[in-house]
Amino acid sequence: MDAIIRERYGTWAWGWSWCYRDGGPIGNWISGASSVTTPDETAARVVAALLEWREWLERTAQRFAELAPPSDASPEDRSWHLERACVRLVTHTLDSGAEGGWHGQASIVLGWFLTSSGMDRAEAARAVESAIGGRFKSWVTPERTLIESVGEDLAVGLTGHAPYRDHRERAALEDLHDRY
Repeated sequence: MDAIIRERYGTWAWGWSWCYRDGGPIGNWISGASSVTTPDETAARVVAALLEWREWLERTAQRFAELAPPSDASPEDRSWHLERACVRLVTHTLDSGAEGGWHGQASIVLGWFLTSSGMDRAEAARAVESAIGGRFKSWVTPERTLIESVGEDLAVGLTGHAPYRDHRERAALEDLHDRY
């Protein structure tokens, strides 16, 4: 069914059935065995899952645009933006309802974020793996300090600079990102 969906709607539909039980954000499709019933009910579930996936992709893309470092950012400012983006995107993943394997979604989302700013896919994957390094576990919600540590490691690994910690001058930006 996946191939039919992707052929019909395009590559954006790749994750339409990525169920929250398997670390994804989708609640309208659990598995083939659980979700396939009558043709009408199955079609309705597929449509609901596709719409849910599209909405999640659009929200995620909006977050990418909001969190991206400005092109003229100094290395220190870029580091701050990357650290905050990582923290926000890991939290975005946790807020999706994902259960087992949520850390896989976090890794994918962070990789997508980095490639959306022009980084090579392989380089982005290496940076994310280096920052996370097996510290996230299935079925375990990480402490905020761990998420922030991963964010800092990602930022330092990409810029060579530690994020500046005095956020007073960025209070409006912090409030914007914390509204979710």
